[in-house]
Amino acid sequence: MNKQSVPYIKVDELKSNSELIYLDAREPKEFNVSHIKNAIQVGFDHFKIQNVTSAVKDKNATIVVYCSIGARSERIGEKLLKSGYKNVYNLYGGIFEYKNTGGKVVNNLNIETDSVHAFNKEWSVYLTKGIKVYEN
Repeated sequence: MNKQSVPYIKVDELKSNSELIYLDAREPKEFNVSHIKNAIQVGFDHFKIQNVTSAVKDKNATIVVYCSIGARSERIGEKLLKSGYKNVYNLYGGIFEYKNTGGKVVNNLNIETDSVHAFNKEWSVYLTKGIKVYEN
């Protein structure tokens, strides 16, 4: 599905760097169910680069973009690279892989949750841990 136009970062590589900025390329209904703590929701369907440039002023910051499995986040990562951000990574396997490997996620109230928005029935097969939520 991906062209690997944005370098991947694997879940186990995240632990070694506490200076990462997470951008969630999923839609608000997905983000509200679960997201990586402190992630900034930037969306996909209505993505605006201005929302990122106002939140992340340092173009040398290390940014990890993620979505459900890594397809939408690659497209957003491409836009960030074109806008001059230098250290942009696509989270391999997205939030599904993050949750599958024991990563903690929070809901819109910043409370840890086992629920993960599964996007759709087809993609949900890649989520093997947690409670699958399809709508919110």
